Amino acid sequence: MSTKPPFAIHVEDEVLEDLRTRLRRTRWPDQIDAAGWEQGTERETLRALVEYWAEEFDWRAYERQLNALPQFKVEGIHFVHQAASGQPILVVNGWPSTFLEELPLLEPLSAFDVVIPSLPGYGFSDRPREAGMTPRAIAERLAELMRGLGYDRFLAHGSDFGAEVVTQLALAHPDRVIGLHLSTFDWRPHLGEQPLSVRERDYVDARDRSGERESAYDELQSTKPQTLGYALNDSPAGLAGWFLEKWRSWSDCDGDVIGYFGAGFLCAMLTIYWATETATSSARLYYEHRWRQPPLGPGDHVDVPTAVALFAAGEPAPPREWAERLFNVTRWTEMPRGGHFAATEEPQLLATDIAAFLTKLLDCRTI
Repeated sequence: MSTKPPFAIHVEDEVLEDLRTRLRRTRWPDQIDAAGWEQGTERETLRALVEYWAEEFDWRAYERQLNALPQFKVEGIHFVHQAASGQPILVVNGWPSTFLEELPLLEPLSAFDVVIPSLPGYGFSDRPREAGMTPRAIAERLAELMRGLGYDRFLAHGSDFGAEVVTQLALAHPDRVIGLHLSTFDWRPHLGEQPLSVRERDYVDARDRSGERESAYDELQSTKPQTLGYALNDSPAGLAGWFLEKWRSWSDCDGDVIGYFGAGFLCAMLTIYWATETATSSARLYYEHRWRQPPLGPGDHVDVPTAVALFAAGEPAPPREWAERLFNVTRWTEMPRGGHFAATEEPQLLATDIAAFLTKLLDCRTI
């Protein structure tokens, strides 16, 4: 894989025209007066985004910007590869996101070799045709990708399902992962007989309370993703409504999700999901994770050095001792701002923490 043909994104004109037609023909549901976001995505906010997507958003301009990046597709995996003759860093996103979320890290990490893949079933990577593409299976695919690029050892960073994938990578290949860096943390480690601390009990209670209001998407995607897929694959407004609510509630946007991220960025992300028809396949990862991947056991522990950069806006924040049940935590940073989508929300804070962690590993001569 030392030589690889470049990959260029091109969405057919017919797909874009069909998208605009569907957006213009959206049949809007009613909404309870003054309900706001309490029952889900607020209608007028979504209506404004859909109107912008249909009438003003210029996908071709965004496509040209993306195609200026060094992109490739090997063995069904699409990835951006910034080769700077520096230490390699694998950067993996999760749901409901695409590789776009991680692109703001390229400039502040310009001294490093950065590989940003699209997970199988996400973006321009191939959609799995058979069951079994669990986070553990994806970890093996990415291990082979990195080996093919000539990187025997590398730092791995992940958020959301990306954090799950790189953790599985560290569990399976501790000799190859020199360090693990996580910017979201939603692990449920095997507790064994060790009692919870007061802070851990408070965290578990807060997480469970939050789940009562926020986890319907998880329950649906991890049990009946195909049923959901018919709606998301047929209605771009429905797709936007399903995703926008999470980008608002999990981020540090103070309620203004469009103003915070920008309508152009949100529409670009949604266009990728729409054009590649990956809303269903990306949601299916929840099913694969829940039913086909063995749960963590008492013997599972990540021994490689692990850094947690905690961007906790919108989600309960775990204490360090909770993370230490599963990880060899050597760096713990509680960020002053930012949420679930840290690479887009606060790329400088995240990149600085990744670089400092990697530099410390190098100084300690651990690689």
